[in-house]
Amino acid sequence: MTEHRTPYPVRVDASTDPSTSRALWLVKWLLLIPHLVVLFFLWIGFFVVSVIAFFAILFTARYPRSLFDFNVGVLRWTWRVHYYGYWALGTDRYPPFTLADVPDYPAHLDVAYPERLSRGLVLVKWWLLALPQLLIVSLFVGGGLWIGDQATADNGWNSAWGIGVDLVSLLLCFAAIALLFTGRYPRPLYDFILGLDRWAVRVAAYVALMTDRYPPFRLDQGGADPGSVPVEPIGPPPVGMPAAPPPAPAAPAR
Repeated sequence: MTEHRTPYPVRVDASTDPSTSRALWLVKWLLLIPHLVVLFFLWIGFFVVSVIAFFAILFTARYPRSLFDFNVGVLRWTWRVHYYGYWALGTDRYPPFTLADVPDYPAHLDVAYPERLSRGLVLVKWWLLALPQLLIVSLFVGGGLWIGDQATADNGWNSAWGIGVDLVSLLLCFAAIALLFTGRYPRPLYDFILGLDRWAVRVAAYVALMTDRYPPFRLDQGGADPGSVPVEPIGPPPVGMPAAPPPAPAAPAR
């Protein structure tokens, strides 16, 4: 029996590359410098926009759409950099420099726009209600997710992208060693890491006032986010990741 889950408004998807370099991860820290410089300023903008949105929601119960789209774009850009870099090592395709979604890039993020948000929740959800989630997320996506920490350090938000013990980086060490010596990214490890990252992104969006839906206490593993449109893999799956079974043939017409 298939389990049905209500889609969460923050959707994080990824698809695997047909092949992954054994050693490119050794220099990705250098290749990512231009992105990290740009993201530093984008996250300053993210913080300023979030403060403006706070007052807009408090007085009008609405998140101005243009501000919302900007912050979604910053989260999307950050997720692509994370997926390429040392928070997933999921692709060797260099991330594009854009806030917009790039359909053929293997990492996607979207947040459903809320027509109305609670005026009361905006006062407490980003610190009090989010605290249990932040404590849990901090156990597995800690200091390695540096960008969010820089964006929220000055406003008292201990972001889900910047605190605690970094289990994701620890797991990625095993993935990197596997890539280096076998050329394979172990699929169970990939699915688990994607689940941890997805949980962190959901909490980050909730803390940033982008939804009133409380993040679920569950680990949705794998590249396809439940409830979102499945992301088709680019080419055949990489070595070590089995291909999906072919669809059953259609019944003959009568």
